[in-house]
Amino acid sequence: MRLSHRFAPVPAALALLVAMPWDAASHSAETTVHARVDDVRPFGAACRTAVDGSRVTVHCHNPYPETDRVSLHVECERWWDIDSDGVPVGAGPAETVRLTGRCWKEVRSVWVSHQK
Repeated sequence: MRLSHRFAPVPAALALLVAMPWDAASHSAETTVHARVDDVRPFGAACRTAVDGSRVTVHCHNPYPETDRVSLHVECERWWDIDSDGVPVGAGPAETVRLTGRCWKEVRSVWVSHQK
């Protein structure tokens, strides 16, 4: 009797399952699920950035129950203009914070970093 090509991988998979070490086969799925839940918990304030000439204003609202420490980073266009990295500010649950920064001339880029 000949096996069809469709069922050929089945004996190989069964052989691998039988040969697998007991520790790997007995790993509890419950432990893995709990670890994943902690890693994917929502976090991070939503930030709106406004650039007006050389001035930057950012409003960050944190809708989550953990405090988000947000920090404003401003990169200036001119080589002689000093870039700035702001001090982290805590945005508590359901809180909105305002961050400001500026360059002497034009602003090249602005971004906000988040810390737990």
